[in-house]
Parts: sequence; C-alpha cells; structure tokens
Amino acid sequence: MEIFSRPDGRACDELRAVEFIPDFAPNATGSVLSCFGSTRVVCAATLEEKVPGWMKAQGVTGGWITAEYSLLPYSTLTRKPREISKGKQEGRSVEIQRLIGRALRAVVDLQKLPGYTLWIDCDVLQADGGTRTAAITGAYVAARMAVGRLMERGLLKENPFTSSVAAVSVGIFQDREILDLNYLEDKDAAVDANVVMTGCGRFVEVQGAGEESTFSQEQLDRMLALAKKGLSELSTKQQAVLAAE
Repeated sequence: MEIFSRPDGRACDELRAVEFIPDFAPNATGSVLSCFGSTRVVCAATLEEKVPGWMKAQGVTGGWITAEYSLLPYSTLTRKPREISKGKQEGRSVEIQRLIGRALRAVVDLQKLPGYTLWIDCDVLQADGGTRTAAITGAYVAARMAVGRLMERGLLKENPFTSSVAAVSVGIFQDREILDLNYLEDKDAAVDANVVMTGCGRFVEVQGAGEESTFSQEQLDRMLALAKKGLSELSTKQQAVLAAE
C-alpha cells in the first residue's frame, strides 16, 4: 500500500505554522506580518478621512473599506517585475485585492465608519502558496488593531466589526484532500480552493476549480470540512494576538 506524505510532512488536516507579528509597519494604524509557513504578508490598516467619490455621488452614507495587494519583486523564486513598470495591475492582483475588501466588508457595519475609508494594504514579502488567504486572515487582525486604537483616540465611537473573518486553502493532492497548501502542493494539485468564512461560521466566499480535473460532491464536502477545521484554528490564533494588545 502506497504511503501518502506531504512535502513538508504535515498531516492532511494540519495548518502550516501560523504567526501574526504585530506592529510590523509602525506608520500604519494597525499592522501585522502574517506568516503561514514560509509565506509572509505585511498587512497594514490605515484610516483616511474621506470616502470614495461614488458614495457621495450616489448619496450612500457611512464609510468604506478597500484593499490593495501586491507581490514584491523578491517574493517569488524568480524576480517578479513591479506592476507599475508594466503600466497596469495584473488581473490576479485586482482579483485578490477585491476579495480582501469583500471579506472585510462582510464583517463590518459600514455605518459605524461615517465619512472614513479604512485602507488595507497587503504586500507579499515571500510567496510559498496561500498568499491571498494569509492576506485576508492577517488583514482582519490589522484592521481590528487599527479600530481599537482609533476608538481609544475618540475618532470612532464604536467597534464596527460584527464578527471576525479568516481564509484558508484546501485542495486535492495525490488523490488526498489536504488543508493549507504550500507552493509545491498548489502547483501539482488536481483541485484547489480558497474558503473565506466569518468567526460565526458563515461563508463569505468559496473559490474552487479543478486543474484539468474534476471533483465529486463527496470530495467537496471533505474539503469544506477541512477548511472549517482550519478556519476555527485560525480564528483562535487571531483572537489570541488581539487579546494581547
């Protein structure tokens, strides 16, 4: 019988080592270095006292949360040119930053950010799979840190967050469902998916696709079960770093 082994020796349902290093970007209102194994993403939250022009034009009240995401040139095995040198953002970057924004807005009462935009900047220092999930999970921590400090300063009257949010990847690698794929697993996975969920157990987004492959309902159910387990553990880690603030 063939023995299954992941490249880094983890169990199928095991997250990589996860750490949130607070105040990594000291000029931001709140920031963390979000570490999922060898993947490192700086997540920084900054409050701006204005809202997008479309909100004013359409008479939309409250505030807004938006995100920017980038892979730094040295984050990958071969140098990745800065997108500004190409004159436009890549479609992948636009997709991911929109996902980060949607994930944060799903757990925020925007009416409690009146006249403000909360900017979330996610910059990948090192990419080893799961950069978007590390970005979303770290972005929540950075944003909560920022909100707490803004409330202390009297700039916000109350906490606009209604729940927490985190994200994790799952996939099928060598015919096994696995949690939190690193690069070696991601590049050879038959199926990969990203699951975003609130701390209350509500799905925000599920992105999944077969890589020249298909998957069954039973396999999807097992992947979602793995994701829920991982997301519960990530939520516990988020709350621990916030409690230490």
